[in-house]
Amino acid sequence: MSEIEKQYARAFQTPSGRAVLKHLRQITIERTLGPNATDAELRWAEANRSFVRQIEMMVARGTNG
Repeated sequence: MSEIEKQYARAFQTPSGRAVLKHLRQITIERTLGPNATDAELRWAEANRSFVRQIEMMVARGTNG
């Protein structure tokens, strides 16, 4: 486990950090786009989802080793 993973875990395991991560998940991963979404909108959404998944992965590594 790297030091940065530990830092992510510390930052996002607090009540405020969990609330922020929950909000990020709601507005990215749990968000759906309609059938009229453009290619650019789909790419933007996927980039945001990937970013939130990266944060979650770092938290998990920092928590579980």
